[in-house]
Amino acid sequence: MATPKKLTVIVPCKNEEHNIGECIAGFREIADEIIIADSGSSDRTLDIVHRMGGCKVIEREYRTSGDFKNWAIPQAENEWILLIDADERVTPKLANEITRLLTHDPKCDGYWIYRYNHFMGHPINYGGWNNDCVLRLFKRDLSRYEGPSDHGEVDVSTGKIGKLSNRLTHYSYWSYDDLFRKFHRYTSLQAEQWDEAGKSTNFFQMIWRPSWRFFRDYFLQRGFLDGIIGLQLAMIGAFYTFTKQARLWALQNGRAPQSDEFLDDDLRKRKSRELLAQQIADEAVRKEHEKSAA
Repeated sequence: MATPKKLTVIVPCKNEEHNIGECIAGFREIADEIIIADSGSSDRTLDIVHRMGGCKVIEREYRTSGDFKNWAIPQAENEWILLIDADERVTPKLANEITRLLTHDPKCDGYWIYRYNHFMGHPINYGGWNNDCVLRLFKRDLSRYEGPSDHGEVDVSTGKIGKLSNRLTHYSYWSYDDLFRKFHRYTSLQAEQWDEAGKSTNFFQMIWRPSWRFFRDYFLQRGFLDGIIGLQLAMIGAFYTFTKQARLWALQNGRAPQSDEFLDDDLRKRKSRELLAQQIADEAVRKEHEKSAA
């Protein structure tokens, strides 16, 4: 029986103590090398990794997703890379499909994998989330992340790309605290990149873009069939779209506060008395100089 080509699995992470154990367990049987690329975890993430054993840990600061992953990929020992986020799970069916693929000569140099998304632990079947697809299995030396946003995608230089049949399970957000932490980073980064590219926003875009996003996700892509979860996701998507525009406007038009405007009355009076006293002292010195000169 043919031996599958060796596979390195890379997991970029930060503060993923609730995810990292199950994530590693899902792909452990098919991984010849496991690299945990950490960007400054301060919880129990690395303790769990060390306790599980068999993982190589590399560490560096995080700037953007693509930048961080492009730093990690060349450190793999093996030609084939499977890149998995900590909130994703490789199912047994997907693991078997990857093993079968690497046992023979793959016809492509990279493979898209669909994701089965969950929100607060609940599966999502509509609203566009059902079409979510990521390029995560690829050859190390032919691939790198491209794109300006925090959601850059892998570019395979040969253009030979296929799709796998089975899906990754993706637990996108476990709580609203988790969601808003990422929300802040993604919207801020996108606004900064638009600003650097010379883009601007206006009244029309702030109204039209979020409205269209909600209509598309909730009605055209049938998010309403996911019930109250679909409603939340459509609203979040609209607000996400609005916030990117609003942050861009703030970068280009926001005004810095003038500290004196926020002084309370007592402090304002004290500053006025100090200023008056200084003026009196300066006047006394001036008169003394005049007497001396006379």
